Amino acid sequence: QVQLVESGGGSVQAGGSLRLSCAHSGNPYARKYIGWFRQAPGKEREGVAAIYPGDSSTYYADSVKGRFTISQDNAKNTVYLQMNSLNPEDTAMYYCAAGFYAVADPSLLRGSNYNYWGQGTQVTVSS
Repeated sequence: QVQLVESGGGSVQAGGSLRLSCAHSGNPYARKYIGWFRQAPGKEREGVAAIYPGDSSTYYADSVKGRFTISQDNAKNTVYLQMNSLNPEDTAMYYCAAGFYAVADPSLLRGSNYNYWGQGTQVTVSS
């Protein structure tokens, strides 16, 4: 079992920044990858960023490349999503998720590759 707890969401004006955190637990010897997803009302869930254990390779949706950065602190079992230059289109509920079985490639942005999900944290960007 893996538990994930997101934090760091909030309201910000366009152009601002937020840093989301995903604290994850579980077998420390099971190498899991972590992804960030978001879902806005009336829209499909979108994979935003993912990080793979070992080589820490990262993957980003085109919509956030150059603005968002995913990173991890293994000592704290926490993955971060630094979000800069936010715009109203970034408004959504953000979820982190953990998976074990996919390979390190852009398919890590697909939700079907994840086995455990957090409860989400709301990000609201006003113009």
